[in-house]
Amino acid sequence: MPGGVSSHGVAPLPAVDGIVPSLAELIALRRAAMSTRGPRRGRRGVSARATSAQRGRGMEYAESREYVAGDDARHIDWKLSARTGFTHTKTFQAERERLTLLVADTAPALYFGTRARFKSVQAARAGAIAAWSALRDGDRVAALCAGRADGLVPPAGGMRGVLRVLDALVRWYGAPTADGTGLQAALERASRLLHPGARALVLADPGSALAVAPATWSALSMHVDVRLLLLVDPLEMQPPRCLLPVAAPGGRMELDLAAGAVRDAWHTAFVGPVEALCRSLPGRRIQVQVLASDDASDAWLGAATMAAGR
Repeated sequence: MPGGVSSHGVAPLPAVDGIVPSLAELIALRRAAMSTRGPRRGRRGVSARATSAQRGRGMEYAESREYVAGDDARHIDWKLSARTGFTHTKTFQAERERLTLLVADTAPALYFGTRARFKSVQAARAGAIAAWSALRDGDRVAALCAGRADGLVPPAGGMRGVLRVLDALVRWYGAPTADGTGLQAALERASRLLHPGARALVLADPGSALAVAPATWSALSMHVDVRLLLLVDPLEMQPPRCLLPVAAPGGRMELDLAAGAVRDAWHTAFVGPVEALCRSLPGRRIQVQVLASDDASDAWLGAATMAAGR
């Protein structure tokens, strides 16, 4: 089983299955994403309960023309009206290609795992599922990495867009960075980049997500469909009731997880942030889901908001 990794090192992790993601395994996840039914599209718009790829008026500015009775007063082009002396209104064209943005947290806490794979590898795999799903739905896809000044993969459609994102995920989750902070700034940047109707999938450690200001979550979800995927390890969520040997800066030590006080402290450190996010963020129109390192990497697709149990 994979073990932990120091949060202070930045050297590449050993190329072992489950410890670092590989481009081959992310490409192989295409079948899992494609086998899930995506939104149905009618020939002339919305079909049944599915969401149409046509985003509707208000997505992309097309031009301005003279105002006629019945036009929406909220779309008056005041600058052009002042210059010409005639009232003009802005017209918009439907945005047919929705954008899916992946926001990747790379906190050092993600580079750890006790079952199946590191949480960082699961994050990369979940991001790959999202990228392939975007291709299935006809969306463009982009990616943004927290804590990296150059961590932006610009939007692109088709296989080109997906492969660029997969390559970035392999690099970002191949080794911990010296500075694993930055999710707050990344989400603020995402709010500026995304247009109404876009989708955002945030791959994050619970501690990183909890440190984000509530107003930042609200600003992001105001016009964007936001899903937060919390990466956890089974040991963190359900520790055994026994003596657990751990490596500490002062040397090896043992935690007595059968003791009530120790279990309470463990719960506060690992389970508490997950529970807090599951309670607070749905009220801000954020769908929160929990993905354990030993779960199927596509288990989050189509699932409802999840809550963590003690």
